[in-house]
Amino acid sequence: MLKKIANDQSYQYWFMQCSYWAFICLISLSTLTVWYAQFNFANLAHTIVQSGLGLLLSIPLYRVFIAFWEHSLRYRLVVVLLGVIVISFAWTVMRMQAFIMMTPEYDIWNDFGGWYFGSILVFLSWTGLVHGVKYYQLSQIEHKIMLSAEADAKYELEQRIAAQTIARDAQIKMLRYQLNPHFLCNTLNAINSLIEAQEPKIAQSMTIKLSKFLRYSLDHNPDNKIALRNELNALNLYLDIEKTRFGERLQLDFQIDTQAEDARVPSLILQPVIENSMKHVVAQNEEGGTISIKARIVDNKLVLGMSDTGSGIKLGKSKLQISQGRGVGLRNIDERLKVLYKDNYSFELNITASGGLKTTITIPFESAAKV
Repeated sequence: MLKKIANDQSYQYWFMQCSYWAFICLISLSTLTVWYAQFNFANLAHTIVQSGLGLLLSIPLYRVFIAFWEHSLRYRLVVVLLGVIVISFAWTVMRMQAFIMMTPEYDIWNDFGGWYFGSILVFLSWTGLVHGVKYYQLSQIEHKIMLSAEADAKYELEQRIAAQTIARDAQIKMLRYQLNPHFLCNTLNAINSLIEAQEPKIAQSMTIKLSKFLRYSLDHNPDNKIALRNELNALNLYLDIEKTRFGERLQLDFQIDTQAEDARVPSLILQPVIENSMKHVVAQNEEGGTISIKARIVDNKLVLGMSDTGSGIKLGKSKLQISQGRGVGLRNIDERLKVLYKDNYSFELNITASGGLKTTITIPFESAAKV
């Protein structure tokens, strides 16, 4: 019942009507009937009847108010006052006539002014209550509209976020999986060369290492972030394969700060840089080359620096020229970082004094221990 009154305007109207006129009936009994000690059936019945008549007369008055609700406040005020005066007059005549008919008192018309004054006050109070209920109903409607709009906006936002997440995941996967076929082809060619050179044990060892690396790659979602130490472990799986190919021609120099090992980085973000160095430096130089990786924390940011000793071929100094010279890998890293960090990262490519390529990645420091 209470739920219906709170949510149904029809129930609210009739609850207001019955409550108000029951209240008028109780007030009349307590202030007039009791005061004048008129404890008889006629007076009690008249008190109930006049409240019922007031309820009936208030119904057309309410409809008049609603009919003029959309008009200006001044116009509505005139209608309200006129309506109250007319209905109060009708109620006064009706309840005085009922009093004469139901009680032995007949000479009461001289008190018409007092009865009329009381009627006006009663209907003015009723008018205030009606307007209060009406404004409450309007506020309910506005609240429901607002909640509905918020729910629609929330649903639309959730759908948009879901679509963006799907697109983002698809984009990252696409970028990541561009790299695997390139690396896989190189490794399979190397294994084939070992088989042709009748080095089955080395070829078998390389195949096992390749299997481990690919398993690691498949087990880690491309948009996941992992601790740098784990990324370096994965990188060592890759380098073990390359060491099988190049032996002593491949030299490594890792300088990783202890705090930086705990930093979270995108899965397999370093491998494309190292792969480019392997292809353009170690593979092209008879003496091979050295690949360096440095990691440190500066101003709450992780700074990753990767460099090689160069291939002896002069490269342009602009980022675009370097990217074109070194293949899809470096452009791929930039795209992945852009998807994951938006504008909160930097990816710099520079030529060292020895002609090598230096890659610097700066991303926000996120501790894997906290996660």
